[in-house]
Amino acid sequence: MEELQESIKLVRKCLEEADAVLIGAGAGLSTSSGFVYDGERFRKYFGDFISKYHFRNMYEGGFYPFHTPEEHWAYWSRYIYINRYIAPPKPVYRRLFELVRDKDYFVLTTNVDHCFQKAGFEKERLFYTQGDYGLFQCSTPCHHKTYDNEETVRKMILAQGYNIADDGELIFPAEAERIMRIPAELIPHCPVCGKTMSMNLRADETFVQDEGWDRHAALYNDFLQKNRKKKIVLLELGVGYNTPGIIKYPFWQLTAQNLKATYVCVNFGEGFSPKEISDQSIVISADIGDIINLLAPV
Repeated sequence: MEELQESIKLVRKCLEEADAVLIGAGAGLSTSSGFVYDGERFRKYFGDFISKYHFRNMYEGGFYPFHTPEEHWAYWSRYIYINRYIAPPKPVYRRLFELVRDKDYFVLTTNVDHCFQKAGFEKERLFYTQGDYGLFQCSTPCHHKTYDNEETVRKMILAQGYNIADDGELIFPAEAERIMRIPAELIPHCPVCGKTMSMNLRADETFVQDEGWDRHAALYNDFLQKNRKKKIVLLELGVGYNTPGIIKYPFWQLTAQNLKATYVCVNFGEGFSPKEISDQSIVISADIGDIINLLAPV
């Protein structure tokens, strides 16, 4: 506990003195905010699919080869809605924003749930590298453009018998029949070639990097160039080793190239920094939400 308190003091001091803060966020940050993909939350929204297919978590259902597109999109519309259009149960993202809102900050993330923007982070300071649950794209793809899916997803949700409360929460009437399909006319098709749309998520070579992706990649590069010699905190939150080349390894390199940089890694059970930058690193193995609460100004 004493060591943790000392680390918190160091991180708070680094954030206060920093010219800029670069946040690198992975799945662990959303998990800390309550966006879990199994357990009670999974059973709450997918009990009917669990009973029929015995899925153990949302990911299994996301990759399942459903027999019809109507059932596929029934599952995926729920998946999209609860992970993109409902605020996370815990205010972790909002409290993180309060820590950096007055700083020159930027966010690089592999998360696709858009929690940063929902918490108040400026859109122009975000780079979602792996896509967005809120976007459709052509499954081929025949062209490099993405399409907002909120209206279509809401229609899919309502077609399954759900009601949407004023706060966005899904309500299923007790007397209603659970419907595990959507009407065929709601299946999204590409407006150019007519083929079925897919999610704008980086899973293979069909992933579309649209104009928005390119623009935010450029904004990220501009931020790096502007701050490459300044006192910067590279705040890595919940980043694992599935895609370390996007956030983790570049953060280590950026720290090594700038003696004024401080690398802060918060990751429950997986915190680590290379020995080459150990003098510039603060590593904390704990729940991210707890650490953000402790970092709040005293």
